Amino acid sequence: MRLPHGYSYAATYAGIRQDEKDDLALIASGLPASAAAVFTQNRVQAAPVKLSRRHLKRSGGMAGAILINAGNANCATRTGEAVAVSTCKSLARFLLLPITFVLPASTGVIGVELDAQKIIDALPRLVAGLHARRFDDVACAIMTTDLVPKTASAEVKLRRGAVRIAGLTKGSGMIHPQMATTLGFVLTDAVISPTLLRAMLHRAVERSYNCLSVDGDTSTNDTVVLLANGASGVKPDRTELMKVEESVTRVMESLAQAIARDGEGAKKLVTIDVSGASSGEAAVLLARAIANSPLVKTAIAGSDPNWGRILSAAGNAGVVFDPAKADVLMQGVPVCRGGLAASFSEEELKKKLDRPECAIRLVIRGKGKGSARFWTCDLTEGYIRINASYRT
Repeated sequence: MRLPHGYSYAATYAGIRQDEKDDLALIASGLPASAAAVFTQNRVQAAPVKLSRRHLKRSGGMAGAILINAGNANCATRTGEAVAVSTCKSLARFLLLPITFVLPASTGVIGVELDAQKIIDALPRLVAGLHARRFDDVACAIMTTDLVPKTASAEVKLRRGAVRIAGLTKGSGMIHPQMATTLGFVLTDAVISPTLLRAMLHRAVERSYNCLSVDGDTSTNDTVVLLANGASGVKPDRTELMKVEESVTRVMESLAQAIARDGEGAKKLVTIDVSGASSGEAAVLLARAIANSPLVKTAIAGSDPNWGRILSAAGNAGVVFDPAKADVLMQGVPVCRGGLAASFSEEELKKKLDRPECAIRLVIRGKGKGSARFWTCDLTEGYIRINASYRT
């Protein structure tokens, strides 16, 4: 992985988790970076979400560091605000930054008081451990129920030189498109203003994290941050900005797919494509309804080509369409034509559905041009086991 210039990374164990594995991570930029972020739309929001939003506003969209802890959400507690502020203030002193240039993020159990002193005491060794090659350490440190770390990268060659993009994310449960659905951090060394970066992030999110659902639940802490520190010295022109945005989007799509693939208890990544809807918005609603259907997800878990569940879920999306013009394909095999059963070998299709990736396609025949792609996973008994004992 070729990482963007000008960033360093660190992770350490601060004693937040019960198990002794890294639970505190830091991403630092050697240059002040343009910053943009999107946050959960859950009405219950953690202290780090509220403080990061304020810091971005007060700094004019600039940041120098992201401080992330795992094992405790710092949400719905009496001291949440004080913990977020004091830890950011301490880190700002170490890095010689204004406090508004520090963005906090937390993930873990809700409603448990977080001891700020554990983080503050760990900051000296965290800062001392900063290194340009510790990107993967951060990806591992922010995991909770994740089984694997999730990273992606890209390089874009422009007229004045190349710029690099790298992203890391966490999430496998409480994943639903209300933005941001997870913790995600995407970094580039391109020269991009905060205003342009904000617009870029919002568009990229709509094609990636907002097309992702594991279980229909949003978190109180969901945050996706995009930084551009300009360390490459390359400022894309207007046309080149589109190339950079496309690469940022591809990185974020890869991260979103990784979350769906690693969904709690999941065995299969499910990609849902909808075409022929009356609008893009209608297509998204149809795809989301299919992705969130427990009946569809359990059918996929059992390799059951039960296309009726897919058609039924689409009919529950609140979108007007003619079922008599709807076709459904599973693993590329037509299973429904015009709202009625198509002829196919159930035995052969079940074998195809045993694969680790499943493709579902809903086609509405007619003049509609709306299309959407969504990612989700199957629903297994493993999801229940994980979430029945999450706090214990």
